[in-house]
Amino acid sequence: MKCVDDYRLRFGKRELVPIIVGGMGVDISSAELALEVARLGGIGHISDAMVPTVSDRRFKTKFTRDKFQQFKYNFENPDKSAVQFNLGQLAEATQLHVGRTMEAKRGDGMIFINCMEKLTMNAAKDTLRVRLAAGLDAGVDGITLSAGLHLNSFALMEDHPRFRDAKLGIIVSSLRALQLFIRKNARLNRAPDFIVVEGPLAGGHLGFGLADWQQYDLATITAEIIGWLRIEQLDIPVIAAGGIFTGSDASAYLASGVAAVQVATRFTVTSECGLPAKVRQEYFKAGEDDVEVNGISPTGYPMRMLKSSPAIGDGIRPNCEAYGYLLDGSGNCAYITAYNRELAIQPDPKRIKVLDKTCLCTQMHDFNCWTCGHYVYRLKDTSHLLADGSYQSLSAEHVFRDYQFSVDGKVALPPII
Repeated sequence: MKCVDDYRLRFGKRELVPIIVGGMGVDISSAELALEVARLGGIGHISDAMVPTVSDRRFKTKFTRDKFQQFKYNFENPDKSAVQFNLGQLAEATQLHVGRTMEAKRGDGMIFINCMEKLTMNAAKDTLRVRLAAGLDAGVDGITLSAGLHLNSFALMEDHPRFRDAKLGIIVSSLRALQLFIRKNARLNRAPDFIVVEGPLAGGHLGFGLADWQQYDLATITAEIIGWLRIEQLDIPVIAAGGIFTGSDASAYLASGVAAVQVATRFTVTSECGLPAKVRQEYFKAGEDDVEVNGISPTGYPMRMLKSSPAIGDGIRPNCEAYGYLLDGSGNCAYITAYNRELAIQPDPKRIKVLDKTCLCTQMHDFNCWTCGHYVYRLKDTSHLLADGSYQSLSAEHVFRDYQFSVDGKVALPPII
């Protein structure tokens, strides 16, 4: 019986273990996690979600503080249109995060950065251009375009000297989305180097409707996309993502024709993951009924998370002066609208609950939005329950090797520490 290690992901003459760890923000897919995956021969992601905030945390910069000081006069104002990001600082933060990670890279693998289109930052085109260019400047091996159609993202990079050198890919959840992307970028004579097909069992934001996500499945979508690529004579690696919990799950997809798998949920409980230890224990303890897909994200995308996430229903005051990563070009955000609606009903800010949306920036910064994959409830079966009622933390190497070599649907438990 074949295992994942019997396959290789090929980029030209380069061969990698066909395991990719997805780019979980904000700093959940940490540099430490990405570096370990690259050392083991796979592809690790870091995320540029809220990258000035990540830089402050990792490198003791003051980008968030400086931004708040500049705009604190506006804190009580429901109109956030004046709040802008300093593009020079945004570039500096991205170069720090990506550059330091790349400097530390060892092994035969690669490190990509996950770049969300939905981080509109009150200047969507300008801020996206800066984030993409700064990542390329810092030497990242590749960029995965996520959370949006990214119809113009390649055009934002076409003048960069690494546009045809770095590996550039797109996450899609349907053939139609891929076709739109391919056709939009045909004039650039630059096809994506890889396509991540993310199914409805993935964690975090989903590329499906809140009412109909259950009608889709990853195997069907990947087969449809692989078939269309063959008809179009496009030789682009397809990567399956979402709900791939064991090495046997992964090898079955590889046998079906995908070039690699992207996984994340099992790495959320590794010591290299950026989640605090207490939150990792919440993931371990989750049951199947503790998971929901809801519409509280201001992005408009459905989002899968644990029902016990402190972000759900939390009516905190919007802090766009410090964060503001989801502000549209007019300074609006769905959470601001929901918050102001509730504030008009109950003028005491300390008592407000906002059930339909969440302040995603603050909640992700504070690790209070516990996004997860569908099979998070199986994590308890991957480790040991300790005498104090907690579960033993895993190493990224242990999880990676289990994906790489396991067969027969088995999950290897770690040595008891």
